[in-house]
Amino acid sequence: MTISFDDFQKVEVRVGTVTRAEPFPEARKPAIKLWVDFGDAIGEKKTSAQITKYYQAEALVGRQVAAVVNFPPKQIGKFMSEILVLGFPDAEGEVVLLSVDHPVPNGGRLF
Repeated sequence: MTISFDDFQKVEVRVGTVTRAEPFPEARKPAIKLWVDFGDAIGEKKTSAQITKYYQAEALVGRQVAAVVNFPPKQIGKFMSEILVLGFPDAEGEVVLLSVDHPVPNGGRLF
C-alpha cells in the first residue's frame, strides 16, 4: 500500500527519555510500564511495552526511545497507555527498541 506524504505527517513519531520504568506483572504477557518525557510541549506520557526479553525496567531509565504520541489512550488492564513505543522484531519476534544513536532534544519529531 502506498501512502501520501500527508498521511505520513499525520503520525507523530517523537523522541523522549524514559524517566521511570517498572514491571507490569498484571499484564497478560510480560511487560514493563514506562513513563517517557517528551519535553515541555508534550510533557510526560506513559505506556506499557512487551519488551522483557532484552530489557529490565531499571536499565531503561535515562534511555531515549521513539514513540507515536498522537494515538488515543488505550486501557491495558488497570493501566492507561498514552503512547506506542516503537521497536522491531528479532528473528524470534521479540521486540528490539528503536532508539537514536546520539542524544537529541526530547520531543523531536521524526522526519
